[in-house]
Amino acid sequence: MKENTQKMYDLAKAMYAELGIDTDKAMESLKKVSLSLHCWQTDDVGGFETPDAELSGGGIQVTGNYPGKSGSIDEMRTDLDKAFSLIPGKHRLNLHSIYGEFGGRKVERDEIGPEHFQGWTAWAKERQIGLDYNGSFFSHPMAESGYTLSSKDKKVRDFWIRHGKKSREVAAYFGRELGTPSILNTWIPDGSKDLPVDRAGYREILKNSLDEVFSKDIPASEMKDAVETKLFGIGSEAYVVGSHEFYMGYAMSRKKMICLDLGHFHPTELIADKLSSIYQFFDEMLLHVSRPVRWDSDHVVILNDDIRYLTEELVRCGRIADTHIGLDFFDGTMNRIGAYAIGSRSTLKGLLLGYLEPTATLKKYDLEGNAFARLALMEQLKTMPAGAVWDYYCEQMNVPTESELIANVMDYEKSVLTGRSR
Repeated sequence: MKENTQKMYDLAKAMYAELGIDTDKAMESLKKVSLSLHCWQTDDVGGFETPDAELSGGGIQVTGNYPGKSGSIDEMRTDLDKAFSLIPGKHRLNLHSIYGEFGGRKVERDEIGPEHFQGWTAWAKERQIGLDYNGSFFSHPMAESGYTLSSKDKKVRDFWIRHGKKSREVAAYFGRELGTPSILNTWIPDGSKDLPVDRAGYREILKNSLDEVFSKDIPASEMKDAVETKLFGIGSEAYVVGSHEFYMGYAMSRKKMICLDLGHFHPTELIADKLSSIYQFFDEMLLHVSRPVRWDSDHVVILNDDIRYLTEELVRCGRIADTHIGLDFFDGTMNRIGAYAIGSRSTLKGLLLGYLEPTATLKKYDLEGNAFARLALMEQLKTMPAGAVWDYYCEQMNVPTESELIANVMDYEKSVLTGRSR
């Protein structure tokens, strides 16, 4: 432990103790949190379906061409190992179906199965981490109409139903092999750019398609299903079939998890405000942590008010153990490993702030109706030395502190990333 880090921490510990907060206990709580890192930040959601695979529409857009993008699974795994080394704690990896090992041959989405992820499973076993999974219902000729599971074309619909079923097989395989349930999230880009007429018809088709996808019972010890809501998307500005209301009803009636993405709602809506309502009726939830700027733009997560409100509310609700936290941003305008570090660390900092909050005292002020004292204490917390606790935690976990992060990432860029052709 560096001398200055220890001194700063000792001062911070004493200041928090005056508020009744045990900083050591807060850090122990944070150690129990596992984020699910998204593999697609390394290569701008390109995948490996073909040797030169590139994202091609389907409601997703990545901007930027910063040097160093991973162009192979080996490069991706090297980058992921580096990213994990910058993030304190033990975390997971989230894969899309387009990131299988296909041996240089074209494998249709409805044929992608566990056999294409044996290498990933061996990699995860070696690192003793869990794997989560997503079907890839975008960037494919069978998605060009704007509809997949809700398509009125039976051929199209059946293709994506088969893909959904195979995706569950992959997730269950991960769970069996790795000894930790794989979280399978289902998001589809289905919707209309302009005003549709038969809104109900598409939603009825989607409900029936999902029932077919989920028709096989799989033990929760192997995998757990989540369905992801959305307000609008690129090419579906006027109408999204899988709206928040649709998936809330579907998840509740079918005993699935709801997935809330921070970018999938109105800009003025706070996901934090939804948590205490959802947890009245759901046992578990999946969060996709991203940062929208004016729209669902999937910017790198920073420690802004949205993240603070979200993470503090999770702690206040006492439901962090029931919440699966996945990251979902992709930025090609900057060093992609640095993007991982900023987004992951910012999410963890938010959770640390939640653990460093004197929640019992704030609830006491609530009960007394003392709005002044409650607000004053919340303002006091904003200037408390949480950074000193965070740096101490990072050193404890053998990862770079905030002041060391930039040099560490840039060294990796110089030694590894600049030599790549992509």
